[in-house]
Amino acid sequence: MARKLLLEHINVPGINTFDVYRSKGGYAAVEKALKTLTPDEVVEEVKKSGLRGRGGAGFPTGMKWSFLAKPEGVERYLVCNADESEPGTFKDRYLMTYIPHLLIEGMIVASFALGAKTSYIYVRGEMMPQIRILEKAIAEAKAKGFLGKNILGTDYSLELYVQPGGGAYICGEETALLESLEGKRGNPRIKPPFPAIAGLYGCPTVVNNVESIAAVVPIINEGGDEYAKLGIGRSTGTKLISAGGNLKKPGVYEIDLGLPVEEFLYSDEYCGGIANGKRLKAVVAGGSSVPILPANLFMKTINNEPRLMSYESLADGGFVSGTMMGSGGFIAYDEDQCIVRNTWNFARFYHHESCGQCSPCREGTGWMEKVLHRLEYGHGKMSDMDLLVDVSKKIEGNTICPLGDAAAWPVASAIRHFRDEFEWHVTHPHEATTRNFGIAHYADPLPKLEATAS
Repeated sequence: MARKLLLEHINVPGINTFDVYRSKGGYAAVEKALKTLTPDEVVEEVKKSGLRGRGGAGFPTGMKWSFLAKPEGVERYLVCNADESEPGTFKDRYLMTYIPHLLIEGMIVASFALGAKTSYIYVRGEMMPQIRILEKAIAEAKAKGFLGKNILGTDYSLELYVQPGGGAYICGEETALLESLEGKRGNPRIKPPFPAIAGLYGCPTVVNNVESIAAVVPIINEGGDEYAKLGIGRSTGTKLISAGGNLKKPGVYEIDLGLPVEEFLYSDEYCGGIANGKRLKAVVAGGSSVPILPANLFMKTINNEPRLMSYESLADGGFVSGTMMGSGGFIAYDEDQCIVRNTWNFARFYHHESCGQCSPCREGTGWMEKVLHRLEYGHGKMSDMDLLVDVSKKIEGNTICPLGDAAAWPVASAIRHFRDEFEWHVTHPHEATTRNFGIAHYADPLPKLEATAS
C-alpha cells in the first residue's frame, strides 16, 4: 500500500470541519513554521523535498518560491490556482470538497514563507459548492486564531480570500488568472516580466496549484528530506491522479511517484483494470492537453522497459513515443472508443476556450476543429491528416501562453500513433459514422510497432 500524505484522513467523518481536522493533527505545520522556523527555512525545506508543481508544468516549487522578488515596502502575494479546467482532471476539486482545511493550512505556511500578508484562492467559477466550503473553512480557521492579526500570538498576520473565477479555461494560465483576479478580461500577459517580479497589482507574486500548496503541509510536518525519500529520482513524493474513462474503478488516487503504470491500471488497489472485460486501446496520462499514447507504448517505453508513473518515465522518448505527467488527468480508452471522435472533441474544447489574443491559436484551433469534424462525419480527405499536422506545427510555440501547445499536441500525437484510424474514416465514410475502427494493432507487443516504425 502506498503511503497517503494528502488523503490519509479523507474518509474521516467531519474532516471538512476545523475541530475534526485539528484532532487529526491539522494545523501542526502552521505551529511549527510560525514558532520554530524562519520564512527562509520553510523555503529551504520545500527545496529539499524536491516537490514539483502539481498543476501540470512540474517546475520545482521551492525554486519558484526563491525567485520571488522582495523589494522593501512592496506587498507580496500568494495566489492559489484552483481553476482546474483541464478536461479529465478533478483532484483539486476533490481536495477542496472533502478536506478544505488542508489547503487552508498550506496557504498559511506558504504565505508565511513568502512574506505575503494577503493571499487569494482563485476557484473556477462553476465550482460554487467548493467556494462556499472554502469560505466556511476560512471563517473557522480565523475564529480559532489561525488567520487574521498576529496568528498564534506571533508577529505574522494573514488575510485569505476566495475569488470565483471567470469560468474560462484560459484563466488557469497564471498570468491570465492574475488579469482576471484584478477584474480584467482573462488574457495571458507577455512574459517577461514574470509574476515573481510583477504579478498581482504589479507586485511580486507566486501562483501555485491546489495540490502543490497542500503538499507543503506534510513537507513541513515531516521535513523535506523525509518527503524526498518517497518517489523515484527527481519525481519525489506522492501525486494525486484523477483516473477516468473506461476503468472499473475511476476516482482520485494518491500514488507514490514511480509506481508502474501496469500496477496503477490493473491492480485492485487502484483502477482495477479496464471495465466490461475490454482491452486497453489508448491512454491520455495527464489531462487533455498531453499527447495520447497507444496501449503498447504506454505500458512500455520504446526500449521495452516498463513505464512508470513519474515525470521522467512518462516523458521517455519525447513526443515521438512518450507523453507527460501533466496535471494527472488520467483517461483510459478501451477498444470500442474512437480516437478520431475523441480528438475532435478535444479540438472543439480548445477552439471554444481560446481567448483569441494570438492569431495562430485563434485561427488554428478553429481550423483543426473543422477538419476533424469532417473526418469524423465522413467528409474527410486523405490530405486532411497532413493538413492537421501542418496546422498544429504552426500553432505550437507561436502563442503567448501554452494553450496553443495544449491544443496542438493532442491532434499531432493522435495522427502520429493512430493515422490508420484517421485514414479508415476517409475510406469508409458511411461506416465511420456508425461504428469505431476497432483496436487494430494498438495493444500488440512493441516489437511489431518497432518493426513498423523502422
